[in-house]
Amino acid sequence: MKEPERDVLRTASRTLCAHLANTRFEDLPAKAVHEARRGLLDWLGCALAGSGHPTIGKLVGVLQAVSGNAQATVLGRRLRLGLLDAPLANGQMGHVLDFDDTHMGGVVLHTSSPVLAALLPLAERRPTSGKDLVVAYAAGFEAGVRCGQAAPAHHAGGWHLTGTLGSTAAGVAAGRIMGLDEERLTYAMGIATTQAAGMQQNRGTMCKSFHAGKAASSGVLAALLAQNGFDSSQEIIEGKRGFCRIYSSIAAPEKLTSGLGDNWEIARNGHKPYACGVVLHPLIDALVKIRSESAIDPATVSSIELRVHPHVLSVTGVVEPTTGLQSKFSVYHSAAVALMDGAAGIAQYSDQRATDAAVTALRRKVTATPDESFRKDQAWARVVTGKTSREAHVDHASGTIDNPMTDAAIEAKFLANAETAIGMENARRLAEGVWKLDTAADVRPLIALAA
Repeated sequence: MKEPERDVLRTASRTLCAHLANTRFEDLPAKAVHEARRGLLDWLGCALAGSGHPTIGKLVGVLQAVSGNAQATVLGRRLRLGLLDAPLANGQMGHVLDFDDTHMGGVVLHTSSPVLAALLPLAERRPTSGKDLVVAYAAGFEAGVRCGQAAPAHHAGGWHLTGTLGSTAAGVAAGRIMGLDEERLTYAMGIATTQAAGMQQNRGTMCKSFHAGKAASSGVLAALLAQNGFDSSQEIIEGKRGFCRIYSSIAAPEKLTSGLGDNWEIARNGHKPYACGVVLHPLIDALVKIRSESAIDPATVSSIELRVHPHVLSVTGVVEPTTGLQSKFSVYHSAAVALMDGAAGIAQYSDQRATDAAVTALRRKVTATPDESFRKDQAWARVVTGKTSREAHVDHASGTIDNPMTDAAIEAKFLANAETAIGMENARRLAEGVWKLDTAADVRPLIALAA
């Protein structure tokens, strides 16, 4: 007598993974493919810019001492490490500057750092086409965002989503590029998700970007184990003790499969013009606008008044940052440097800038008021000098889906970020190759340019 089909095979987790395992490049809309090119180029630049950060030096020093066979490229450092260690290094360097992309469709997730850091070492193991890389990237993106949408109170619980959802995303992406079937891809998602970790308490420390690297490494390990027959629950997200039940006080498991294939979450990605927490971007836009329209001597400023979404103060409320990493989560520091410099790039979030006397004096004149009517990408600012005040309102921060960076701006950001690590000639060649990613028969020459 034939054994009846098990219910577990029809779970939402399995349905999602079946869809992602069977997706072909031709199934992706043109916008999703183009956003994959933009995402890869932007992330490579962020990782290359981060490759020389002191945090990465500390990490790599330990990894070199303990790593296994040198199988995979560490970007920008002319170094190879083991298959689980290179993703850890690359994932952390991609996120260490807080300059990497951010999806804000119901989650605030830096998807590319864990996903691409997991994919590149696996793409080096054998010839891998650009089309295969794009599909795996889109699949990981879809899994990470949908799992976050299924756990809508996840962030409120204090979890750092790039560590938790990033692990799930990396596991699915890694399994997809390895060609796992739907059952084993479901296992990979389960193995990756059971490793999910990362606490918001570590904002402003070296551990925040470490979460992205660990997620990438966990994802690769999950896919390798699943390929070897290592199993997991096939309802890891929606089960009674699944991710969306225990990592969130609210569960919405229907989000895992609703509208599968109709839209791709990678097509709704956002990119950062500023090297700090994404919720700071609208207020930075407002102050840069005020500065561009009026010649203001910072020494004459009596006050900087801000109205922002309440989330801004809960995430970026550091009052007196003493390090560059801390300053990336200070609404006060960001307002001050935006007005003083008309910029909020890597230089504005250095240790030196965080302790600069003029910056410190100006940020003490900043007040920020939460406004429940504001969206996360919206802000208002007023700068008062003597009897004069200047105001600016930003409806949609630059880099968001409603006010996206252009392709030219993405490339300019990449070139500026990559030049120090690999030189302008290689940076230009790499950019040219990424824009033609889906025509590449083998992506390894592109990875070699970023070594």
